Amino acid sequence: MSESPRPRLLLVDDDEAITTALGAFLERCGFEVRVASDGRAGLAEVEREVPDIVVCDVVMPHLDGREFVRRVRAGRMRLPIILLTQVGESWERSAALDEGADDYLNKPFDPQELLSRVRAVLRRSAQGGDGLQSATRLRAHELLLDRTARRVWRGDQELTLTPKALTLLEYLMAHPQEVHSRERLLATLWGLDFASSSRAVDHRIAELRRVLGDDATAPRFVDTEQGFGYRFVAKVETA
Repeated sequence: MSESPRPRLLLVDDDEAITTALGAFLERCGFEVRVASDGRAGLAEVEREVPDIVVCDVVMPHLDGREFVRRVRAGRMRLPIILLTQVGESWERSAALDEGADDYLNKPFDPQELLSRVRAVLRRSAQGGDGLQSATRLRAHELLLDRTARRVWRGDQELTLTPKALTLLEYLMAHPQEVHSRERLLATLWGLDFASSSRAVDHRIAELRRVLGDDATAPRFVDTEQGFGYRFVAKVETA
């Protein structure tokens, strides 16, 4: 029986120390890794041979990570992309996700966490969920989210959510079946420190459940993974 081909990963970063160490780590974890030194070189690599996933720095010379995402998406290519950056502002993360990145990780990061993110994005892509991050409308059961209009309906009834709860719902629906820690949600969506805001996510989850009519003991939408975080359990489709 022939072995399954290794997933092809393109690592785009202008820091040679990162590409050398991280590339070697990902190779040991079963990936076929190619390296590009900036966004322009990354686009050339994609044109030469489309990888299964891209891990791309944001701040680079010639062509940065966000422009790399924009150009890939302009070609209507559903290539999974994870962005890496040292920029901590929540608006920067939200803008990158809105432009079509599949996930976002702040530097410095644990290579094991990046590995988990890569595998999760690949699983989601294989299951047909690779269009969720760029879709303007998402549906789960009778729940409909219009990301452009920032409006939510359950059946024929429009729901009212606070801006942070709506941002949280959007992120969870765009990343279904993944467990998200409170720390990750706080840092990714709001740029907050966990130690000073440990209950912020819990309050917004409680708001979502109340407005959605979701039962925490038998959830249809948001499940609690004890000791880990939260997971959107309903099947999500583009609408």
